[in-house]
Amino acid sequence: MKFVDEARIKVIAGDGGNGCMSFRREKYVPRGGPDGGDGGIGGSVFLIGDGNINTLVDFRHIRTYTAERGSNGASANCTGRGGEDKLIAVPVGTVAYDRDTGEQVADVVSDGQRILVATGGRHGLGNTRFKSSTNRAPRKTTHGTPGERRDLTLELKLLADVGLLGYPNAGKSSLIRKVSAAKPRVADYPFTTLHPNLGVVSIEAHRSFVMADIPGLIEGASEGQGLGIRFLRHLARTGLLLHIIDLAPFDEHDPGKGAELLLAELEKFGAGLNDKPRWLVFNKMDLMAEEEWQEKVQQTLDYLQWEGPWYGVSAVDGRGTGQLCSDIMHYLENRDPAENDYLLHDNSDKDLFSNLPTAGTNVDHDDFDEENLNDPE
Repeated sequence: MKFVDEARIKVIAGDGGNGCMSFRREKYVPRGGPDGGDGGIGGSVFLIGDGNINTLVDFRHIRTYTAERGSNGASANCTGRGGEDKLIAVPVGTVAYDRDTGEQVADVVSDGQRILVATGGRHGLGNTRFKSSTNRAPRKTTHGTPGERRDLTLELKLLADVGLLGYPNAGKSSLIRKVSAAKPRVADYPFTTLHPNLGVVSIEAHRSFVMADIPGLIEGASEGQGLGIRFLRHLARTGLLLHIIDLAPFDEHDPGKGAELLLAELEKFGAGLNDKPRWLVFNKMDLMAEEEWQEKVQQTLDYLQWEGPWYGVSAVDGRGTGQLCSDIMHYLENRDPAENDYLLHDNSDKDLFSNLPTAGTNVDHDDFDEENLNDPE
């Protein structure tokens, strides 16, 4: 299936039905008076969250969605039938913007959530409505009003608890492959990952969290360099950022300076990313001796003046990943409840693009080495 994270559609609500002009005509009932009924209300257009959909690809083929028009009124004071609403199923995490005004009109964050995006037209009035003591045979009716029309931009954002960020080839995809059943592409060249991936990390029965991997970032990502501008916003709804630092980078850049540049990109991008809780994760400890690894870690911590939690892992053999995942689970379960609404609110820039995740299933960590390389407490 092709992964599509953005689509442009047109939604057209149904027009209201027209009122009817009619007079009662029955045997033995002379001058029966007006009996024209009102028209029906036009159908509205709704977006409805569907947890079984994970792409916007269908909207590339069908771009116009129209609700049913209300029926006209009829004689004998019969009101016209209301138009049927149009329900548009979208993936959970979809945000809709009005392309003309830039207004956010919908933010679908749960399965089954139903949000009105275009209101149906009001019904017209039949001539019965205009009957009075001085006007016993009105010949006035009104037409139904047009339904609302909107051009919408649909964007899909990841809904995840933990987001991975780092330079290309830092080991983000390898890490998510190790701790979940997600299978993102892994290779020995930069920008192997071209779209975000989701993996469900299971600690034990009924205790799990969702981890999101986005393509690697480079200097200038917030200004459109590389692939970063398309995917940085995916991190806006995560509750915790894991900054993956490669201690053996392919281009031999200094890990500390590289981490500093990436943090500057988060600050430039905005959307609250720079204020999110962030842990450092030093990867590729399997490629060097322990003394060399510890020295590089300490140099990086000193350069960044880092006082927060940090971990050392090997995404290849799993060293340190068990303890990391356990601490993440503990953190997510015990954080302030007021901070748990990150799925519902974010300040990301609506004009930037996003991309679509793939889904991973659960695996256990019993086979991982849970050596605690650093206690985050």
